Amino acid sequence: MSLGERLAIADNLDRVHARKALQRVGIFGEATSALPTDRPEVAELLADDTFAAGLEALARKYNLELDDVKADAAAYLREMSAVHSDRAGKMWERFGGWLNRAHDIVVDEEEARRLRGLSKKHSLLFLFSHRSYLDGFILPVTLAAHGISAPFTMGGANLNFFPFGAIASRTGVVFIRRSTSDLPVYRLALRSYIGQLIRNRQNLCWSIEGGRTRTGKLRPPVYGILRYVADAVEASTGPDALIVPVSFVYEQLHEVSMMTSEARGGNKRPEDLRWLVNFARSQGEHLGRAYLDFGTPIPVRERLAELRGEDPDGAHIVERIALDTCHRINRATPVTATAIVCVAMLAADRALSLDEVLGTVSPLARYIERRQWQVAGALNLTDRATVRRTLQELVSSGVLTSYEGGTETIWDIGPQKHLVAAFYRNTAVHILVDRSIGELALVAATESDNGARAALDETLRLRDLLKFDFFFSSRPDFAEEMRTELATIDADAAARIDKFDAEEARIWLEKGKPLIAHLVLRPYLDAYHVVADRLAALEDDDEFDEKQFLDECLRVGKQWAMQKRIASEESVSLELFKPALRLARHRGLVESTAPELAKRRTEFASELAETVRQVNQVAAMSQAHTGRS
Repeated sequence: MSLGERLAIADNLDRVHARKALQRVGIFGEATSALPTDRPEVAELLADDTFAAGLEALARKYNLELDDVKADAAAYLREMSAVHSDRAGKMWERFGGWLNRAHDIVVDEEEARRLRGLSKKHSLLFLFSHRSYLDGFILPVTLAAHGISAPFTMGGANLNFFPFGAIASRTGVVFIRRSTSDLPVYRLALRSYIGQLIRNRQNLCWSIEGGRTRTGKLRPPVYGILRYVADAVEASTGPDALIVPVSFVYEQLHEVSMMTSEARGGNKRPEDLRWLVNFARSQGEHLGRAYLDFGTPIPVRERLAELRGEDPDGAHIVERIALDTCHRINRATPVTATAIVCVAMLAADRALSLDEVLGTVSPLARYIERRQWQVAGALNLTDRATVRRTLQELVSSGVLTSYEGGTETIWDIGPQKHLVAAFYRNTAVHILVDRSIGELALVAATESDNGARAALDETLRLRDLLKFDFFFSSRPDFAEEMRTELATIDADAAARIDKFDAEEARIWLEKGKPLIAHLVLRPYLDAYHVVADRLAALEDDDEFDEKQFLDECLRVGKQWAMQKRIASEESVSLELFKPALRLARHRGLVESTAPELAKRRTEFASELAETVRQVNQVAAMSQAHTGRS
């Protein structure tokens, strides 16, 4: 049979969607030349000499048969390829609109118009914060509604199930496998496919985090796709591509309870048709607004050139672009009333009246205003009606409970809902971290003969301690941010940040309303303390089993929460234990043959115990402020 005849048969099988099934049972081989049914980028790559040369080099490197490599590459390209079909797009838009019925979508219209103008000259790369499965429906439809070419969306292959995957791939969804370390041909195919999309000046979008956050705050960035994109943009000619940071934040989400269950050690349910039906059904109850905002774009080629000038080796260039993107996403993320109310409820961890909630919310609102952070919906966070409505909405969704049988209505966090409240609180935690670190630095300064030196050392220590949970600026920029934070307490203080004593630090803490370190950092530090304590309890020669270790942290964390050795059960979370373990591993405290391992683990536990003491001291100061007000 001639090549032309084989391709014709493959094409006919493809048209009736039978080719893949026959390939799986070995009846029909993979066509390594372009088929008429192949999507444009696939056809272009299969005819591309550079791609062919890459396959030949890979076959030599791994001692593989070239024909097998070509067949695998063609299969992978067809598996991941996507296209924009008008018919499928309209169906997808209707389905997405129905799926998003729990939320009213609020878009930054001014920025959307600006992006429409930029899209006429540039490929736009939308990197978004990923808080919900809904993100992938909202963004492409919103862009199309604002006259911006629909992007190719990178999605996890876990969602590529029948019939969802077949339809989604016709709306531009590129399904990517998560684990590819042992699939060099797949990695080359993916890199080449993304490069071809860039050369064809397509818009792309994907989650900078690589998956949904389980805590509400932005997760550490994943670099794989961004590396491929950076290489392709740098090698291409024509207008620069622009990274567009995209922020999603929801007043509430139906899926948060499911995610927080996973954070407590529960199993993640695999995505399939039954899962999709249940997820769609769960969206029936209205939960308020979803806010879609855009950060300042980053010109990729221009930024790469700047960074190569600063770092000729280029070892961390992509990481720096990713971190810059995350900073801009955070900066674009508005503060919701839900987040601030949950700050107050979690801080007290008891039932509160409306006046007591406002006692925490009002000074936070004034701080947010001074720092010029955007408030979602331009709400007045000090308005009693706004705060009461937010409390009642949280009661309606089961996050809070209320009691009206006494002299006044009081609200409390519902049973097993601390992590849900923490998720909403954490959507705004990024605006409060620097301030919290500044407060702990001032506590250290009050206990030192050299206040300024102690404060600087403490800020850098905390920056290093928390670097796997939060995004920080470079050390020089971070010092400047500390000056800005201090100026919100005392306008004259910033000029003296390099030279002040313990008494001045004490005065600044007295003036510092609100004090928030305990509201923001204590859950993380308590979780870190549990991890450090359990590490210190290990014997030097114990074989480290991460799953067993984290299970023990969950059990001991629950014990400590019941004993009130930690402030709240929200610290009992795998999502908080894992960054602490990453830090310990980074410091050589986990699988290590280094000398004095037990001693260094004990020192780590002592460091966390001391930091928890400091944050509890801030909590006591805050309580004293409240008592005097």
